[in-house]
Amino acid sequence: MAELVGIYAASHTPVMLNFPDAIPGEDRDAIFAAFKDMGRRIAESRPDTVIVISDDHVHNFFFNNFPAFCIGAAESYQTPVEHWLKAEKQVLPGNAALGAHLLGEALQNGFDPSFSIELVLDHGALTPLLLAGLVPHVQIVPLLVNCVQPPLPTMRRCVDWGKFLRKAITRFDASKRIAILATGGISHDIATPRMGMVNEEFDRQFLANLGSGNTDTIVEHATSHVAAAGNGAEEIRNWLIGHGAAAGAQFESLYYKAVSKWYTGIGLAQWKVKG
Repeated sequence: MAELVGIYAASHTPVMLNFPDAIPGEDRDAIFAAFKDMGRRIAESRPDTVIVISDDHVHNFFFNNFPAFCIGAAESYQTPVEHWLKAEKQVLPGNAALGAHLLGEALQNGFDPSFSIELVLDHGALTPLLLAGLVPHVQIVPLLVNCVQPPLPTMRRCVDWGKFLRKAITRFDASKRIAILATGGISHDIATPRMGMVNEEFDRQFLANLGSGNTDTIVEHATSHVAAAGNGAEEIRNWLIGHGAAAGAQFESLYYKAVSKWYTGIGLAQWKVKG
């Protein structure tokens, strides 16, 4: 069976690339160093492929077709879709075989995702990979979660997806090493009067809950309080998939800072799976 060699989570925001100088240099350097450190940890686990859990910011999907979950099953992915993102256009290598495997396993285990072989990835997937120094050195499989347009998948369902994902990985090619990178959040608001307000209390409680490992507490708090953390905080669903995949492995917060001028609570973390 394939080996799950690491599970990581990181905030994403295009502002990190577009306006890096909007915050004090000391803070910027610390955040970028935290991403590099996460990238080093991932690279040291020697993954063949990284499953990148993110969301589509109304680029690939719209009201005529907005799946709750979509698995990428392409040999490569163009990125970024945003013409305004300050990142070079490039093609990321994919792992179509793993994407197809995850799709087949999902359909056999009570999950009904969409799939695509024509995704063009946005800043949600690209920014953490780029800042971590992982582009273009690893293959990826995107798992896009609807964190944007209600109705959204429940927090509990996202934990269940993580549990499924771990089992599906173990049933893949035995020679392969797979890592998971969940991206998004933490607290932030986009295109509302609250934009720029970061709910540090929510963020720190969310991270503390993940540290406790108590799924019921994590899900209850996330479900009940996410609205107070902003519409962008709905992306914590991606972190909950990481929690589900961790199967009780110890959670470690690697970095956190509320960065209002980047509009986001910036967090990075890992679950210490044995890899």
